Amino acid sequence: MRNPSPIADVVMHPVRLRIIQQVGTREVTTASLRSALPDVAQATLYRHIAALVDADVLTVVEERRVRGAVERTFALGERMAHVDHDELLEMGSRELQQAFLTFLAHLGESFDRASAAEDPRFRDFLGFGETTLHVTTADLAVIQAGLGELLAPYLTTEREGDGRRAVTLATALIPTDGAAPRD
Repeated sequence: MRNPSPIADVVMHPVRLRIIQQVGTREVTTASLRSALPDVAQATLYRHIAALVDADVLTVVEERRVRGAVERTFALGERMAHVDHDELLEMGSRELQQAFLTFLAHLGESFDRASAAEDPRFRDFLGFGETTLHVTTADLAVIQAGLGELLAPYLTTEREGDGRRAVTLATALIPTDGAAPRD
């Protein structure tokens, strides 16, 4: 059995992040990914899809013949498409900075694409802000579990329509000072 690449090495690439975002909680075909990412060359798209499949970030859920070619359908795989806490701890400072800057660049690119559409309803679904929380690591686990439970009903495409649209919710936890936590 192969030893999978660290997830950060796999997902922290702008094109791969965009592919993961397109897949989300649904199943998508290579054709739908090509349509959703028209600025990415087909060969480049396929290369990045293959890297995500090899790392178990994406999984092939169906293959069917379409006009002599094999059309594959993908879903998120066994590994979650994020950098987990253990992998963050293993990263050096430079790697960590690069991963975070890639995340920010992807977030900025998503914002640019959405705002360039000049949809008058864009701002109805837009929000961003920052707040300071005073927590322990146990508190963060409770918050994460609560957010997961709160967001679960909104992760499915079955809820789309009826005025609903897909939005990206991005989170970042950044300690506000370099001091060690107080007991």
